[in-house]
Formats: sequence, structure tokens, C-alpha cells
Amino acid sequence: MSYRIRNWSEYNVGLTQRGSLTFWLDASVISSWVLPCLSGRRGASQRYSDIAIATFVTVKSVYGLAGRQTAGFLASLLGLMGLSLPVPDHSTVSRRQAQLEVALPVVSKQGSVHVVVDSTGIKVYGEGEWKTRQHGISKRRTWRKLHLSVDEATGEILSAVVSTNNVHDSEVFETLIEQISGPIEQVSADGAYDQRHCYDAIAEREAKAGIPPQKHAKIWQHGNCKAPPHLRDENLRQIRRRGRKAWKRDANYHRRSLAETTMSRLKAIFGGKVRSRTFDNQAAELLLQCAALNRMIQTAKPDTFWVDD
Repeated sequence: MSYRIRNWSEYNVGLTQRGSLTFWLDASVISSWVLPCLSGRRGASQRYSDIAIATFVTVKSVYGLAGRQTAGFLASLLGLMGLSLPVPDHSTVSRRQAQLEVALPVVSKQGSVHVVVDSTGIKVYGEGEWKTRQHGISKRRTWRKLHLSVDEATGEILSAVVSTNNVHDSEVFETLIEQISGPIEQVSADGAYDQRHCYDAIAEREAKAGIPPQKHAKIWQHGNCKAPPHLRDENLRQIRRRGRKAWKRDANYHRRSLAETTMSRLKAIFGGKVRSRTFDNQAAELLLQCAALNRMIQTAKPDTFWVDD
């Protein structure tokens, strides 16, 4: 099985554009880059706006730079653009980063979406893969979990939650679904989300549940109950009647792998790790990476089709 790209010319141009150093700042961003000096509160006033801090962290993640290098890089860019805007130092960015509210840029579309949900690990610090293979994993190896919901049709990240590595995938499922504003047609996820509260969150959005029940699952709500049929029980009856393989095919469950494709794309572009050292800063850094990835997908996304060799 192999795939080919229909829109190779447009995709190639978009990939080239991702590496461009041409920067464009909206007039509203330039005017709001620096805040008024007086805030009316005790203590030193904040000098830079949230958009300035977010721009700093985004450039830092996209180009894989350290804090001081990012400050010099931005200062050079603004100088080449002929803008006399100050650049925040890395200490100010580190202090303000945790307070950022990141909104993921998503292109609005008509109709409901098929949402695929999954999580992945993002390394904070620890040995590389070669040393781990040779000598094993040490106690200093630390990870964060990035939980994502992805639009199956476009590959855009609709919502994201960052947690520690001891949080189960299903624990943040409701938060992911609540962050999606538009109508939802179906939610697909793996067996880790086969929990009653996950089905309840899907039922509240009046969507289908593409979650495979456990192999030895039992009916939760039998037919003699006055309540409407449960989403999980309907899936389980279909699996018993036609088999798990046929149910996955008819339920478009295999489209769930697109969440893993998005995570692989995120790690390939940003390195699969964070540079920040506090949890709140790490969460903001990862959310800004998700926002930047959405912009990249909107600029260049391959249109592939299956080819039978």
C-alpha cells in the first residue's frame, strides 16, 4: 500500500514558504506591542503585551532557539523591518509565559466535524534515545503528556490539554470536547477512552462514539431499560453481530490514526521536547506549538490518494 500526492505543486510551494524569513506584523500588533507605562497598580508595570510574549515563544519554538538567541534574532528581524520596537529579554518572557491564554487558530467550516482524540509524550529532559538503548532509562527522564483532538478532515488541532505523565488519557477527555465550539458528528478514540464519563460527554454533544469496547465488555444498559440506548452498548451489539473488524471499518474508526499523524508532524517540526522548566511555561509553550502547527497546515497540506501497487 502506498500513497501519492495530488497537489504536489501547491504543497511544495507551501513547504518552501514555511522556511521563509519574511515576517509580517499587523498594524494592530505593532501598536499594541508595548503597553502603557502606568497600570494603576502597585509595583512595576508590565511593559510588553501578551502578543509580544507569544511571538517571542513561537519564534523560539519554530526555529529551535534558546532564549537569548531568540531575543537577538527578533531584534535583528525588527531592525531589518525598520521597526523601533523593543524586544523582551528571556527573563521577562519566562516570567510572563505561564500567564498566556493561547487560542488555537482554526478555519471555520460548515457542518459538523469528525473528531479524533489521542495523547503523546513530550520530553522535558533526560538522556537521548541512544543512551537509553545502551544503558536503560534513568530516574531523571521526565515527560509531559499532550492530549489533542484533531479534525479528521483537515488535520487541524481543535483543542489541546497539557498534563503530567501520571494523568490517564480519559481524565481530560471532557475538557478536550468542551473546548470544541462547533457541532460534532463523531468522536473516535482508542480503548483507553472506554469509560462511562467519556460516553456521557459525547452524548451531550449528540455525536456518535467511535470507541472500541474492551474485548470482554458487558452490556451496561439492557433493552428493558426505559432510558434510550447507550452509545457503548450499540457499538458492542454491532461488534457481536458483525465482528470487530467490520465495525471499525463501518464506523470509520481507522481515521483515528490521523491524530497520531498530527502528533508525529508536531514532533518532527518542533523536536518532541520543551525547553521551559516549569509546568505552566511548558503548557504554554506546547499550546503555542499547536497554534503554529495549525498555521502551517493551513499553509500547506498534502492531498493524498491510495495507490495499489
